[in-house]
Amino acid sequence: MASMEVAINNMIDEVKKPVDPEAGGAARKAELQSIKQTATDCKELLVERQRLEQMIKDLTTNGGIEEAKDYSGGFAEKFSR
Repeated sequence: MASMEVAINNMIDEVKKPVDPEAGGAARKAELQSIKQTATDCKELLVERQRLEQMIKDLTTNGGIEEAKDYSGGFAEKFSR
């Protein structure tokens, strides 16, 4: 968890850096693409961290990881034919 937090903070710092005003054309486009990719990676890492936090929370409250709920056809749906 701590390592993920450090990585997220590093990515946020990287995105905050201004684009080089002297860069033009392809260099500027590459730098902007890199910033966009870093932001996307950061978002994915945040989502994974939230999942991990939820898993830890479930483990501490339930003593185990809760199975995914199956919302497919229930009793009434199976016998409705």
